[in-house]
Amino acid sequence: MKLKFNIIFQLLRWNKPTGRLILLIPAGWSLYLTPESNPSFYMLLKIIIGGLLVSGLGCVANDIWDKKIDQKVLRTKNRPLAANKIGTKSAYLILIFLILCSFFLTLSLPENGRLLSISLAFLALPLILIYPSAKRWFKYPQIILSLCWGFAVLIPWAACEGNIKSIVLLFCWLATIFWTFGFDTVYALADKKYDLEIGVNSSAVNLASKTKITIQMCYFLTSAFLAICALINQLNLIFWPIWLITAFLMQKDIFKIFPENKQTIKRIGNHFKNQSIYGGLILLGFIVAS
Repeated sequence: MKLKFNIIFQLLRWNKPTGRLILLIPAGWSLYLTPESNPSFYMLLKIIIGGLLVSGLGCVANDIWDKKIDQKVLRTKNRPLAANKIGTKSAYLILIFLILCSFFLTLSLPENGRLLSISLAFLALPLILIYPSAKRWFKYPQIILSLCWGFAVLIPWAACEGNIKSIVLLFCWLATIFWTFGFDTVYALADKKYDLEIGVNSSAVNLASKTKITIQMCYFLTSAFLAICALINQLNLIFWPIWLITAFLMQKDIFKIFPENKQTIKRIGNHFKNQSIYGGLILLGFIVAS
């Protein structure tokens, strides 16, 4: 039984906290940028649980789609489905269970934002489920992942405010979209060699020589849009040193990835972890400066 739970944790990637944090951080941006900017403990808990459930179901869907591909890629060949540590039928049952848990959690959100949150969740679900297939038919599957990540901003705001009509929310959503496209393009570099061999798409493959400048622009726009959010919300001065440091570090980290060489894969892992730190620092800035 212990072994089975370990395998399920691996399937959901709950044993890799960075990927969960990097989804929950934009949700935190959204919560602390709302007019209230002081979510209750229960709201925070529900958003955290929801983020864990949704990221888990996304990982399960990804591994179901990519079982055969994962077996051919060094980074992914030991994933539970690819390594046949768990059956496909079991994975489908876990996926359905996670979807149901996510739905019932949405039903527990505050009444004024419940219907809108449910509607957004239903819009997000097809994107989450088809995203893993996108590399087969779309040159830039990272765009679809970015849209999935965008719902991590929209749903918490809707739950708190009962609407999504806000210029602050728009810029927070845009920041999340560009940030996600940027860091996931970096992440895709790790599999670039295998993607080319297998014949599947990624932004790292199709941007080619424009990859570096695209990531730089994504991080620049992320920082700019978050700054606009802070200006509109009139955050106090303590926010700006935090913002300046994170904006600088986001750009600096890109130069550790390029030019691509034997150390690139190791540095990609560090880059991904660093992004969660920088995003977390921005969140801290929103909290203390509100």
